[in-house]
Amino acid sequence: MPIFSLSRTAPLPLDEAWRRLTEWPHHAGAVPLTRIRMLTPPPTRAGTRFVARTGIGPLAFDDVMEVTVWRPPTDGEPGMCRLEKRGRVVLGWAEIEVQPGPGGRSRVLWREEVHVRFLPGVFDGVLERSARSVFGRAVNRLLRGV
Repeated sequence: MPIFSLSRTAPLPLDEAWRRLTEWPHHAGAVPLTRIRMLTPPPTRAGTRFVARTGIGPLAFDDVMEVTVWRPPTDGEPGMCRLEKRGRVVLGWAEIEVQPGPGGRSRVLWREEVHVRFLPGVFDGVLERSARSVFGRAVNRLLRGV
């Protein structure tokens, strides 16, 4: 199962970077061909569940996720969120960490393990590069508030 990580520094205070990255419905605008459906009511907390449906028509799949760790940043301390992927097609986890950066900026660390059921391991390299590219662009868009 490929694991990748990426980091970004944003000219945002911790709480704003955290908000932009963890408002799950906004991920639909950041990841192409994706819609988000919340399965649990707000606010987000450990146990929050949602589905990211990606694709078109019969070529779409559901990425079912559950928040298993929810520690928003407080008093300048880092925040961390862990999502477990529990769908029929996409498995793995993602961790989003927001840390204080230089000059009042925020440093974002995104780590993810992604496994696509029925996809042979020979495709792990392609899957990792594709996921890094897609999620890297998504993080950039989310942090810009797009």
